[in-house]
Amino acid sequence: MTDPIQPPNLSTEKDFAGTSFSPIYTTTVTVSGGTAGHGRASGRARSDDGVLDLSLRMPAELGGDGQGTNPEQLFAAGFAACFHGALSLVARQTSLDPSAISVEATVAFGRDPEDGGYLLRVDLVVSWPGTDREIAAPLLEKADSLCPYARMAWRGTPTTITLAS
Repeated sequence: MTDPIQPPNLSTEKDFAGTSFSPIYTTTVTVSGGTAGHGRASGRARSDDGVLDLSLRMPAELGGDGQGTNPEQLFAAGFAACFHGALSLVARQTSLDPSAISVEATVAFGRDPEDGGYLLRVDLVVSWPGTDREIAAPLLEKADSLCPYARMAWRGTPTTITLAS
């Protein structure tokens, strides 16, 4: 018999008083270009621990064959999972059962009208059957303030780009 998977032991408290970012988990994923020499079109994504190892393909809507996962799907999965985790955490802290919660993330890839570059847009839809809107609404706001993906969307994320030697 296997033990049930337990939720992480994280908090919503301001229990960190440091002056700089303090990572509690780090992962690395490497994308190579594949036969087209283009990570989105024919690439391979592999995590440093080997757990994630998949082919990347352009969706048919962008001219690809649509025969593999694309970055927008991966981002949508990460965002939905992270927001779900944050909402589950705040639900448990208010003695509500989060087991019926589902989070749907829609990620749209498109053009920025300001400069013609590319942008992503994210829409989250939370389903929480049996929970009144008046009860759920402040918990959604709290989850939005806790979820690192949501914080990244609202505040941006510090990013460094380095050419390996």
